[in-house]
Amino acid sequence: MTALLIIAGLIVVGSLVGGEDEPATVADATEVVAESPSTPEAPSADEAEPADEAEPADEAEPADEVEPADEERPAAQAEPELTRSQENAVRSAESYLSFTAFSQSGLVEQLEFEDFSTADAEFAVNHLDVDWNEQAAQSAENYLEFSGFSRQGLIDQLIFEGFTQSQATFGVDATGL
Repeated sequence: MTALLIIAGLIVVGSLVGGEDEPATVADATEVVAESPSTPEAPSADEAEPADEAEPADEAEPADEVEPADEERPAAQAEPELTRSQENAVRSAESYLSFTAFSQSGLVEQLEFEDFSTADAEFAVNHLDVDWNEQAAQSAENYLEFSGFSRQGLIDQLIFEGFTQSQATFGVDATGL
């Protein structure tokens, strides 16, 4: 019985000692974390001297960084900033195209109807990447949903809407008419 009490006592003492090690480890980790911010501060003062010695290498690196920035500038200059009116015209053109199909000239006319200048309307339409053949095909489909057309009648209607002969023919061909 005494042996059991001694063993139980050793287990309790061992767990207390072991328990102290774990919190000490956690405390040590906390101290290390707490010391980490202060540790770099002290070495950074010490490292300031080697950094001064390494400045020639650092000076060469920014020169390398400047060159790519210069290379990026021509790309940025290749696409000039849009005026507020041009931005609005582009946004309106995109909105119209998301709603329905337009010919290139029809979209310019629509923007002009919305009181955009001819220059801004043309800029917006030319600024967008639009597949005008696809627009003709969508427009032809829209017409056929609401009315019957002969092949030539639909081509003529698309031309009237501002599509070129080639675009109108493509659009009608896409419908299978």
